[in-house]
Amino acid sequence: MRLIALSTCITSIILSSASFAQTPTNHQFINDAILPPIHVWQGKSEALLVGHDHPWVTPFEQQEYVTSPDYTQTTQWLDKLVSKSANLQKVSIGKSPQGRDIWMIIASKEGAASAQQLSKNNKATVLVQAGIHSGEIDGKDAGMMLLRDMAFGAKQALLDNVNLLFIPILSVDAHERSNQYNRVNQRGPVNMGWRTTATNLNLNRDYAKADAAEMQHLLKAINQWQPDLYIDVHVTDGIDYQYDVTFGYNVKQGYSPSIFNWLEETYRPEVESALTAHDHIPGKLIFANNNADMSQGVSYWNPSPRFSNGYGDARHLPTILIENHSLKPFKQRVLGTYVMLEQTLKTVANHAESLTAAIKQDQQRHSPQITLTWQNESQPDWDFKGIDYRIEKSAISGADVVRWNGQPKLYAALPVIGNTKADIQVKRPTAYYIPAQWKAVIDKLALHGIEVSTLNAPVNIRAEQYRFEQPQFGQADYESRQTVSAKLISTQIDTTIAAGTIKVSTAQPLGDLAVLLLEPQAEDSLFYWGFFNTIFTLTEYIEDYAVEPLAVKMLAENSSLKAEFELALLDKNFAQDSKARLRWFYERSPYYDAQYQVYPVLRGID
Repeated sequence: MRLIALSTCITSIILSSASFAQTPTNHQFINDAILPPIHVWQGKSEALLVGHDHPWVTPFEQQEYVTSPDYTQTTQWLDKLVSKSANLQKVSIGKSPQGRDIWMIIASKEGAASAQQLSKNNKATVLVQAGIHSGEIDGKDAGMMLLRDMAFGAKQALLDNVNLLFIPILSVDAHERSNQYNRVNQRGPVNMGWRTTATNLNLNRDYAKADAAEMQHLLKAINQWQPDLYIDVHVTDGIDYQYDVTFGYNVKQGYSPSIFNWLEETYRPEVESALTAHDHIPGKLIFANNNADMSQGVSYWNPSPRFSNGYGDARHLPTILIENHSLKPFKQRVLGTYVMLEQTLKTVANHAESLTAAIKQDQQRHSPQITLTWQNESQPDWDFKGIDYRIEKSAISGADVVRWNGQPKLYAALPVIGNTKADIQVKRPTAYYIPAQWKAVIDKLALHGIEVSTLNAPVNIRAEQYRFEQPQFGQADYESRQTVSAKLISTQIDTTIAAGTIKVSTAQPLGDLAVLLLEPQAEDSLFYWGFFNTIFTLTEYIEDYAVEPLAVKMLAENSSLKAEFELALLDKNFAQDSKARLRWFYERSPYYDAQYQVYPVLRGID
């Protein structure tokens, strides 16, 4: 009887799922039948598509808008386009771990082939990057169409007052780990790349620590080409809603408030207007607080520097994270991305002066207080263009499950929270001093483009020094690293800094980024990512037979130490632990490692 009942339940679920999938009636993708229902979309942006007989038809258009070309096909198509256009050049920003070039297209009226040549035209530059998560590849196909139209179509005037740098595939190795089963929550393309690199690193968790070769190449390119605006194209997961193109950037409370104002007051209105005019539904970045209960509201995100938009905030590079809605068909998402990229070029060209001014203002702020961590707080309510749903009891899991029904629903005045309340703050130091032996840290700062100098002679300074207690290491590997946090104790010292020490001034354009990488309590500091973990290892020790006479001598010569020891013995656990008692004396002796759990980076004090 139980088997029959369960079978009946499961059959009911299958039939119910089939009824959900009635629109569209012809499934385009293998997972359509298990995804929430959608309405067939038609929009004015479809006019951007060209027919099969067009000489510059893209593989996406040629294959009925459901596939995306592989690495070789993409490269061959771009090579052909570049070879015929005086406005396009192609360069490699570096090779992937598996040996593939990461290509970047340079689009300019002058046909610049180098960063130096591009800078001479005195135009703002937009960097668009697709495929950091290579299954989320909408930006590649949209960018190929846009390049085509700027080279040989009706959009050639776009380059009159702006330059475009276009990376069609950043995670090239993962792009070739392509399969129709890779992203079950996403409607197309038919074959999708993998989320992480060939070494299983998530590139959009890697901006601060920059472990992956692909990320290192990208950061070098950003430093070399100096874009004025950076776009990172993704496809989101999560709840169902009406928006097809959502995008966000830094918050006004963060490290680049002038850039936020430009993006919020100039950029967003123009881009949203263009998308709406082409029958797309734009929105802010959306994260439900509870995927099964929309009444609990949504979240507003202030990302840390491990993410593209958080990194852009820290280095004062206007950075836009596009998150197209995964439940919308591939064609709709690609066309929405095209419209957004085209309008971005127009907006940047028309408002380049105010954009440049905003960047300079943030670079020169040098705020005396830097926020390292943030807490959630309430934000203004949002009217949310959602999709209606019902909750059912699952016969499979036994838990409640959401059934989105495809019907638009306005969730008025939803509560919103966001991590915008300052938590841990520190006073901005004049500089950091890093001993020369910490080469991995020094090299990482240089990779980010942070200016450093080397002391040619010893100098005497007043500094702040951190010492740690109670370190807590990550219980599991995270992005190839063992993360760490610890209680911090600060003291001021007068010390002599050795020649060869690296000095990192915070009075520089990337000074805020330097603070966030070198302050141990920051969410994505190099300390957190384990670059200093060896300071938690004791390598010298003392035998018990040596501690005994040493302790007797210490007590005889130091009455205050004797009083301190007698006070410690009031703790029964300590008093009964012979090893702890011996260690107590060792730690207070001149034989103990003075560098144990001491942060080697000093903070310069005025």
